[in-house]
Amino acid sequence: MALRFQSLSPISNKVLKRFSIHSLSATEEIVKKVAYGFQLNKASAFHIRSRRVLALADLLEKDLEKYATLISLEVGKPIMQARAEIEKCAWVCRYYAENAKLHLREEAINTEFSSSIITYAPLGIILAIMPWNYPFWQLFRFAAPALMAGNAVLLKHAPNVPQCALAIEELFRQANFPEGMLQNLFLPNRRVANLIADPRIAAVTFTGSTEAGAKVAETAGRHIKKCVLELGGSDPFIVLDDANLKEAAAIAVKARMQNAGQSCIAAKRFITTDRVHDTFVDLFMAEAQKLKLGDPMEEDTDLGPLAREDLLVKLQRQVNRSVRMGAKLLLGGKRPAKLKGAFFPATILDNVTPGMPAFDQELFGPVAAIIRARDTEHAVELANQTEYGLAASIWTVNVERAQRLARQLNCGGVFINSMSMSDPRLPFGGTKKSGYGRELSQAGIREFVNVKTVVVS
Repeated sequence: MALRFQSLSPISNKVLKRFSIHSLSATEEIVKKVAYGFQLNKASAFHIRSRRVLALADLLEKDLEKYATLISLEVGKPIMQARAEIEKCAWVCRYYAENAKLHLREEAINTEFSSSIITYAPLGIILAIMPWNYPFWQLFRFAAPALMAGNAVLLKHAPNVPQCALAIEELFRQANFPEGMLQNLFLPNRRVANLIADPRIAAVTFTGSTEAGAKVAETAGRHIKKCVLELGGSDPFIVLDDANLKEAAAIAVKARMQNAGQSCIAAKRFITTDRVHDTFVDLFMAEAQKLKLGDPMEEDTDLGPLAREDLLVKLQRQVNRSVRMGAKLLLGGKRPAKLKGAFFPATILDNVTPGMPAFDQELFGPVAAIIRARDTEHAVELANQTEYGLAASIWTVNVERAQRLARQLNCGGVFINSMSMSDPRLPFGGTKKSGYGRELSQAGIREFVNVKTVVVS
């Protein structure tokens, strides 16, 4: 079998480990296992499912350092941020272990019939096609509710995080999940369409690029399969005249540079009103210059490398083109000569306007695009001038006005005086080319269930 899945260090560019792709026969055996795992899970009571998911949370916390180190090794995430990712996975497990039964309780509806009840039943095997940027969190935020709802999970992870994928599968074994409730599958992208078409696959969840998501949606649609897509983003971070500029700038740097800017929900376009533009830029620059770029295993590192060399090449091309089109490079802008690996420094582009890659495209790296708006109305107009619609942030002391503006923004979530983030208690997802469907909260657990009406005349 071809050796196609490999851990490639983003620091040294050396192969850490290689793994064989599953053959067609091995894939068939894995799908059979997951089909059996679904039969077991759907027949289990909520308290049994809850006990298993709580065991996952305990194991994640117990071996936090082990899993965080694995994330840092495979994708270059600073170790402090990798630990936070594992802690968040434990949180989402506890949330659904404690709330799934409530979210899926039967509901009696008052009608002219003697009885009208809404029930929620699991769908079956959910194929999870997951990305590398949050290799544990992206899977757990889907798997915890899906499993608590009674489904089974077939994991097709990103090719560059095979060790994380295997560690996740082993975690479920250690938590005493019966074999098959979650299985990893090393599968090349060219074989994904056939797997989606398999009649035993009930639905698909995909997190990744808009381009790849469109292909998944096309295949799922052809076979009438439920699909949830969490795709790219170019989130606006709107700074109004009356904002607390010092606080906004400090949070802006975190919102953009966390995980080296490799996040769909990261703030990417910083839209300031004309009156505060220059002051905000100065404060933003000062905060960004404090960031330490270096070894992700060092405790004080703020920025690690990008996950792969090809990602750096694409990002550099987007930055260069934006500058040629008139953007002003204030900070960073090219890979440091003294560091080996896919390192890219904190970068700030000012005078960014529509038509530039920094405005129109998703820049998946530590590059902030600063955009000047004439006034509040123009800021909202610029914020909406994108094909994406994941989340947005508004900074102002006038919360009532911000709440009105939030309803004008075309996106899945708005955060006032806060950076955009995901939270197990709140629905997460986007509109337009950021995808459809929701993860987390009650909305997330109800994505992969059959909402059934039972009426007695």
